Amino acid sequence: MKKLTDEKIELIKKTIGAGNVMEEEPMKLHTSMEVGGPAAYFFTPETEEDLAFVVKTLTAENYPFYLKGNGSNIIVKDEGYDGAIVETRKLRNVTIDGTTVTAQAGILLKDLSDMILAASLTGFEFASGIPGSLGGAVCMDAGAYDGEMRDIIKTVKLLDKEGNIVEKTNEEMDFAYRHSCCSDGSYIVLSAVLELKEGNYDEIRAKIDDLTAKREEKQPLEYPSCGSTFKRPEGYFAGKLITDAGLKGYQLGGAQVSDKHAGFVINKDHATATEILDLIAHVQEEVEKQFGVKLECEVKVL
Repeated sequence: MKKLTDEKIELIKKTIGAGNVMEEEPMKLHTSMEVGGPAAYFFTPETEEDLAFVVKTLTAENYPFYLKGNGSNIIVKDEGYDGAIVETRKLRNVTIDGTTVTAQAGILLKDLSDMILAASLTGFEFASGIPGSLGGAVCMDAGAYDGEMRDIIKTVKLLDKEGNIVEKTNEEMDFAYRHSCCSDGSYIVLSAVLELKEGNYDEIRAKIDDLTAKREEKQPLEYPSCGSTFKRPEGYFAGKLITDAGLKGYQLGGAQVSDKHAGFVINKDHATATEILDLIAHVQEEVEKQFGVKLECEVKVL
């Protein structure tokens, strides 16, 4: 794997702390699908300033890197990633002022949901069970159960690859289905300001419990996965197309199209990344052959 110079690595260690710099780190330990070979480097900065330093340094060195939050929407190939993975999960600060919530990118949506519930604020219930971090959710305009991030975002603080910090309004974020101005990698989410509404604690709790029960009933949460594997094709539902193609429960090695929800490809039995990616490709090929619909993968592959 391509390596940074010893001088650069030492500089990064000195700036962000040696404990936040790992080499040849297996990505199966840091992704929800639990597959993937090693990244040449794995950085876990603890502050926005440290994150900006790492990004600026890697960009100046023309060194490839990928930013991850919870790792719930990426699959790293078995041969690993010849570059740096920069994780934001240590950026978790949250402040709540009235109905305004300001949260850093690394906070998990579940943890943020608990804080918002404790403040009796409503509008975030839809995100309570999405298995990811706030940064990833903002970047892909994550949504579920008739709610999307764009519905509650006021502003977003972003970092470009030169290390400059900018703030964009909701309108400037260019939100669309599973898309934002960050989708092409031009910007990295540092934090977001959410505008919610006052609510009743018991009613909010009841709604979260109801959505959780629906997820547990319909989704294979007991297995490693990346959540919904495919984007919703216009005019169709991916899960129904896959079921109608006769692929529900179809297994390739340790990878399986969930027999609980066909829209989920799961790591059922110590699958490799290759098995999972081959299964995804097989599903796409069969659905297009039978119905003429191209399923687009919602998961990013490194």
